[in-house]
Amino acid sequence: MGTIRHCVVPAAGLGTRFLPATKVLPKEMLPVVDRPVIEWAIEEAMAAGADEMVLVIANGKELIQAHFERQPELEKVLEARGKKAELAAVRHSQDMANIRYVLQEKPLGLGHAVLCAADVVGDNPFLCMLPDDLSHAEPPILAQLRKAWDGVQSTVLALMRVSGDEISRYGCATVGASRGRLHQVTAVVEKPKPEEAQSDLAIMGRYVLSPGIFGALRRTPAGDGGEIQLTDGIGTLLAAGEEVWGLEFEGELLDVGTLDGWLTTNVRLARELGRAPALRGAFG
Repeated sequence: MGTIRHCVVPAAGLGTRFLPATKVLPKEMLPVVDRPVIEWAIEEAMAAGADEMVLVIANGKELIQAHFERQPELEKVLEARGKKAELAAVRHSQDMANIRYVLQEKPLGLGHAVLCAADVVGDNPFLCMLPDDLSHAEPPILAQLRKAWDGVQSTVLALMRVSGDEISRYGCATVGASRGRLHQVTAVVEKPKPEEAQSDLAIMGRYVLSPGIFGALRRTPAGDGGEIQLTDGIGTLLAAGEEVWGLEFEGELLDVGTLDGWLTTNVRLARELGRAPALRGAFG
């Protein structure tokens, strides 16, 4: 199996939970403390060893591309004003990674978004992450999955135990043999009803995927709304006899995909990074 170099980041969603703020501004460009969500995601992918980012975007997401392009006029002004820290931050976002952009022309589901990256990734395993949550762990969660992949050389999913009705919000994994926190996945289902879920292990939007997932997604029928779900594609992969593993990661995923979660994450990280002393009084 090939070397992992790519990380696919689906970023084509409409951001309806943040309207009207995201009417023009992509939700991935919303700031978390001092940099946009998408930059946090790319930093996590780089920490896991990826050197080629594949951002799957939709029409109207041009601001994401603009953020990572050089801004010579801005650099010139910052340099003239002696704004060294700000200049370094701007240059970091421009130089941090090699980024390829792939267009998802219609919103046909997460599985379809991943499939859009097939020509760029080719016949190689790859990382995949949803930027709706930020890793709050050491090492970062995607790096934990990468290390697990090094041992099993097959698809690895990020798993977290959830309680009660929460499982209906996620893909659900049924597991068999375990090696500590690493479990062999025997079945997956997308957003089961709580009474029908076979386990409390939710699939949490971080993956190391084998190139076989592309063929599996092509064979996976569309579900509600004509969407192809990545969880269903992983089920097709299992049905074809390919091994799939799941890792109960250490650390937390901080929500930035809902308004309440985004606000809470901003306050928490601002406090932890010492960037917003005024918040200490405002939020208790």
